Amino acid sequence: MINEIDILQAIYIAIPAYIANALPTLFRGGPPMDLGFHFIDGKRIFGANKTFRGFGMALILGILAAIAEEIFLGPGIFLIGALAALGALLGDLLGSFIKRRIDFKPGEPFPILDQLDFILGALILTYPVQQVGFGTVIILIVFTPPMHLLANFFAYRLGVKRHWW
Repeated sequence: MINEIDILQAIYIAIPAYIANALPTLFRGGPPMDLGFHFIDGKRIFGANKTFRGFGMALILGILAAIAEEIFLGPGIFLIGALAALGALLGDLLGSFIKRRIDFKPGEPFPILDQLDFILGALILTYPVQQVGFGTVIILIVFTPPMHLLANFFAYRLGVKRHWW
C-alpha cells in the first residue's frame, strides 16, 4: 500500500533527479566526458553528447533544487536531493554506456532504458542515506516514463531537443 511517506520520499528524490536529468541538453558543447576515448570494444565510451558542461551545470542546478527542498520542504533532505541529482546523472551516463555497447546511436530511442536509467541511478545513490519503501519505488517507476516523455515533447516543441523522445 502506498502511503504519505512514500509520496513525500518520491517527491524529495524526483524533483532534483528530474531537474538534473532534463537540463544537460540546455548546456550543449564543450569537451565530451569520455574525451573521445573508446572502450575495449572500439566504440565511444559515452558519445559526444555527454559533456562536462552539461553534466556540471545539471548537477549544480539539481543541487540548487535540493537546497530549495531543504528550505521549503523541511530540514534534513538536502543530502537526499543532492545524491538524487548526482545519481540521476550517473544513471544516465550508464544508460549511454549501455546504448553504445549495443550499437544505439546518440539520441536514438531505447524505450524503458531512456526513461528509467536516471531515476534508478537516483534511487541507488540515495539508498545509503534514505532507504525508501517499495511504494516510493513504485511511484517513481510508474510516473517517471510519462513525465520523461512529456518533458521531452515540450523540449522538442521549444526547439531544445532534436527528437520528441
